[in-house]
Amino acid sequence: MKRVSLLRAILRALSVLPLPVAHAIGAPAGQIAYLCAGRLRRIAMVNLRLCFPELPETERRRLAAATFRELGKQLMETGIIWHAGPRRLRRLVKNPESLDALAGHWPAGRGLLLAGPHLGNWELVSLYINQRFPIHGLYRPPRARDLEPLLVAARQRTGAVLMPATARGIRTLYKALRAGSLVGILPDQEPKNSGVFAPFFGVRTRTMTLLGQMASKTGAPVLFTFMQRLPWGRGFHLHLIPGSDDIHSSDPEVSARAVNAGVEQCVRIAPAQYQWTYKRFRQQPGGGPNRYK
Repeated sequence: MKRVSLLRAILRALSVLPLPVAHAIGAPAGQIAYLCAGRLRRIAMVNLRLCFPELPETERRRLAAATFRELGKQLMETGIIWHAGPRRLRRLVKNPESLDALAGHWPAGRGLLLAGPHLGNWELVSLYINQRFPIHGLYRPPRARDLEPLLVAARQRTGAVLMPATARGIRTLYKALRAGSLVGILPDQEPKNSGVFAPFFGVRTRTMTLLGQMASKTGAPVLFTFMQRLPWGRGFHLHLIPGSDDIHSSDPEVSARAVNAGVEQCVRIAPAQYQWTYKRFRQQPGGGPNRYK
């Protein structure tokens, strides 16, 4: 409990910072982490070599360093994102017309699936959209279980309906979609005991099938979305990119390929803001050596 109380106090203190100041602190902190955190730097470089083989090694290292600077900004802005009131949250996003655009992709009488990869500030996507359209979603309980109430409360504070990533939680999402609600899915986490292999940046990658199954069974359209961090603390831009019709395919490999293509399209807009420190390519078709050792 002491750890949770300390974290609450730190986030509350960070929440009073202007966004440009938070980013001005976070960027050099991220650069220091790039120089010192050898394990995470190696993971990022493995991912970038797999995904951008056409780039010179020096360019990949620049991209890795930029990624760590963005991670530093993300860490420092967390207090702001989690504690900002409705008015401040709205001011952080510089294209408010995006919510009208979102409504335009939402067919009457049907649900809408939002596919939000780990790109930019994915926490802000839900908090911002929830002010007008409540999102139903899943979450994975953190390993440190004492942090779960803090995380859930922060993410639900603007109206989200969150369920643990269990069979019951998935059933709840299906009900929400069939009732015409908005459902959010993180499409780029590696499933442990399910999924299929599909190309992601040309690499055969174990990919979730849940998004495609939900789209196919409910007829809900899919909209890829992410919150791009703008330079110099100027705020964020909410991107909305319609998913391919192939996501609705009954063939799980066709659907997974379309899901990965949608994520890749988002990442190419702001590659430094993707979570390259995640071991996305641990599993290989037919087994194989661990790429991250």
